[in-house]
Amino acid sequence: MAGPTPACRRPGPARGASPGSHAGGGRRSSSVSNRTRSRSGGAKRGRSKPGSDRDHVRVQTARGRKSSSTRWLSRQLNDPYVAEARKAGYRSRAAFKLTELDDRFRFLRLGLRVVDLGAAPGGWTQVSVERAGKGNVIAVDVSPMDPIVGAQAITADIMDEATVDSVLASAADGVDVVLSDMAPAATGHRATDHLRIVALAEAAFDVAVRILRPDGVFIAKVYQGGSEKVLLSKLKQAFHTVKHAKPEASRRESAETYVIAIGFRESK
Repeated sequence: MAGPTPACRRPGPARGASPGSHAGGGRRSSSVSNRTRSRSGGAKRGRSKPGSDRDHVRVQTARGRKSSSTRWLSRQLNDPYVAEARKAGYRSRAAFKLTELDDRFRFLRLGLRVVDLGAAPGGWTQVSVERAGKGNVIAVDVSPMDPIVGAQAITADIMDEATVDSVLASAADGVDVVLSDMAPAATGHRATDHLRIVALAEAAFDVAVRILRPDGVFIAKVYQGGSEKVLLSKLKQAFHTVKHAKPEASRRESAETYVIAIGFRESK
């Protein structure tokens, strides 16, 4: 496994990533709302692309604002997934990545026990509660997270051995799905960022193999770059099926992709 890497959380729409925080996080045409779950109950699965006909918002560089901040603000204002996340009540646009992955691979079902590693700000946790049901989701993050109805929050670092004990204390008979959308704060150096995110994915895998039930599922984000081969080898030994997928909700310029490992082999 790669060397220790600062644990990171998925970034929220209004929260910046810091080096020590958890950052994060094929469809048919219609609106994104068609594949979000109704807040009044009932879930909808479907694949769609949000409003491509929205007017582009131009952001002028303000005095004292860095050009990188202006680019980030412009991207946020013109990102249809950000707008749809607000409309649907999701804490981050990353929620749509999970709905897409689940619409395709169908790993979240009512009654399954789910652990969301690096959960903040909570977009994936919200989707997990909607699809697996209230009381079946454990959200783990190194920093305190605002409560989500139907999910249990554990403030812990996945690099800490005690984290597994904390999860098992809440799910003594194991869990069915382990999710990780964790990513380190970007350095801008592609090779470094790749190594760091693979290290986080490997740490999540180490947690998953200790808490998953037989036939369980593990989903983790990685960056394309080659160093994930060791992780993929481990996954193929531990699971019956391992696939890659990049949701349309992932930004086009992003190197992120997701590994979907299905059918956890029971340890002998």
